[in-house]
Amino acid sequence: KIMHPTSVEGVDDMISLGDMTEAGLLRNLLLRHKRGLIYTFVGSVLVAVNPYQEFPIYTAEQLYHGRKLGELPPHIFAIAESCYFNMRRNLRSQCCIISGESGAGKTESTKLILQYLTAISGKLSLQEIEKQILESNPILEAFGNSKTIRNDNSSRFGKYLEIFFNKNGVIEGARIEQYLLEKSRVCHQVRQLHPSKSQLLSPLSEAVVLFQCKPIKPQVIHLQMQGRDDAKDFDRIRSALKILTFSENQFQDILKLLAAMLHLGNVTFDGECSQTAWIKSTLEKSLTQRSIEANKERVTKPLSSQQAAACRDAVVKAIFNKLFKWIVENINNVIYKRLANNPKSSYLSIGLLDIFGFENFEVNSFEQLCINYANEKLQQFFVGHIFKLEQEEYMKEGIVWNNIKFSDNQNVLDLLADKPCNVFALIDEESQFPKVWPI
Repeated sequence: KIMHPTSVEGVDDMISLGDMTEAGLLRNLLLRHKRGLIYTFVGSVLVAVNPYQEFPIYTAEQLYHGRKLGELPPHIFAIAESCYFNMRRNLRSQCCIISGESGAGKTESTKLILQYLTAISGKLSLQEIEKQILESNPILEAFGNSKTIRNDNSSRFGKYLEIFFNKNGVIEGARIEQYLLEKSRVCHQVRQLHPSKSQLLSPLSEAVVLFQCKPIKPQVIHLQMQGRDDAKDFDRIRSALKILTFSENQFQDILKLLAAMLHLGNVTFDGECSQTAWIKSTLEKSLTQRSIEANKERVTKPLSSQQAAACRDAVVKAIFNKLFKWIVENINNVIYKRLANNPKSSYLSIGLLDIFGFENFEVNSFEQLCINYANEKLQQFFVGHIFKLEQEEYMKEGIVWNNIKFSDNQNVLDLLADKPCNVFALIDEESQFPKVWPI
């Protein structure tokens, strides 16, 4: 079959492709990518191909402002402008969903949309609230992102950022919702990865000196938050914390907790005796013993070395979880402060959903199952709106239409969570039994 002429040069909007097949779509993306064109429209949907290099194409915010979708070449700014324009014209809040595999560039796309919205909202110069919203990103990445096999800066938590605008289209505040933080990465790392520290753990020696902790050499650290080795970003993180009004005492407390987590990761257990001479007795007992209360009597039982290690990891994960939530809460207290006392209906908003990417390894963790399930739910939302609802609307209006065949993953969702006897329910039930193997 002779390929359609548009498939040879490639097109900005793949709806106009003559060869409307999966192979045709992929070839169009390949042709454009070779020419340095990483963005392509599919109607109102934007496909972004990660070039894994920096392109100087993100300084033209004002060029896309006020232009309709499709007037200018495909760009992430065009989608941001579409959200902003529809919000102001229709007086309805908007939402932009950013999805894709791990390493596809979702987090960077989220930051670019945020960059565009703050630029056109602030017009000539950024206001204080807009600077604070922008500076929340490096802080959340330092604590919530990690290095994986596919991505050096992978989001290990879900984030929904809602940006609130007044009637004049100016940003008044924002609010961050985080969910499904992957805590297990604090205690374990994928075998293929070499040990690496998060941005805030890079200046480890400084933390040790400041807080007179027991000296630890980086090469013997057992527990580390797996992230990029970017010590040069440390000053930027510290500056961002100041802009978000974190005090010096709070910053030092954060470093103390990080150092404590590192030390706990070095605690080892041999039989029923722990090598924890530097830990206070209360913590030592909590890590090496289990107390059971029955008939108003408390029975204490020593833990095995394996049980004590699991208890140690659980403590570290709990500390990390509470620290991350506290940081998000403090950021929200600043960027949402103006709006807290006003009804939410007083403002319009644009929501940015930056969800963790789909991954599939030879051995997948429970967190991976939850992440992939969330992505399947998102895919079902997309399928429902793009295919199901649209075709139902065509049928109601009597439009002559041949229904498009598409992959529906509803059966997968039913198996995982919706059927009475689903996978998650079975996992919950199994975890209640004694001596259950950890997932």
